[in-house]
Amino acid sequence: MLVDIDVGVIIGVLASFVTGLAAVTIYNKIKPRLFSESSNTKILTERLQYYENLLIDMKIRLDSLEIEQESQELPQAQVPKPREEKMQQEVPVVVKEEKPKERVPNMNFSSATEHVLRLITEKPMTSRDIQITIKRTREHTSRMMKKLFEDGLVERDMSTKPFTYKITEKGLARIGILKTAPVQQGSF
Repeated sequence: MLVDIDVGVIIGVLASFVTGLAAVTIYNKIKPRLFSESSNTKILTERLQYYENLLIDMKIRLDSLEIEQESQELPQAQVPKPREEKMQQEVPVVVKEEKPKERVPNMNFSSATEHVLRLITEKPMTSRDIQITIKRTREHTSRMMKKLFEDGLVERDMSTKPFTYKITEKGLARIGILKTAPVQQGSF
C-alpha cells in the first residue's frame, strides 16, 4: 500500500515548523530585555520615592527652623561708623536684647493640655503648629490632640488638610475662660 504524499502539504508543514522555531528563538532573545526593563522601572520608582521622602523631610525641617528663627530673632546691633578726622560726639548705642521665649518646661499631661488649650484659644492651630510650639514629638502631639478631641475639649476642622483644632465651650470651661451668653430678661 503506497500512500500518495502531496508535495504542497510537506512544504506547508515544514514552513509552519520553521516559522514556529523562528518565533520561539526571537521570543527567547527578547524575553530577558523585557523583564530587565520592568525591574529597572521598579528600581527607579523606588529611588524616586526615596528622594521624594527626603525632600519632604527637608521641607519640614526648614519650616521648623524658620518658625524657630522667627521666634528667636534678636535685633541687630548697630555697628558704629569709623571715626572721621573731626571729633564728633559719640552717641552710645543701646541694644535691647529680647529674652528668648522660654521653652515649655517638662510638664505632665494636664499642664500640657491646659497649655495647648490656651494656645488654641487665640486662634485655630494645626497639629504641626502645636507640636513645634510645645516642642514635643509628632506622636505625642497627635495622641494628645486625639484625646482632647475625644473628650470634647477641641473641635477638629476636617475640611482642611492638615486638620485645624479650635477650642470648644467645654475646653474654655476647663481652663477657666468660660464665655457666658448674656441673660435675656423676659417680659412678664
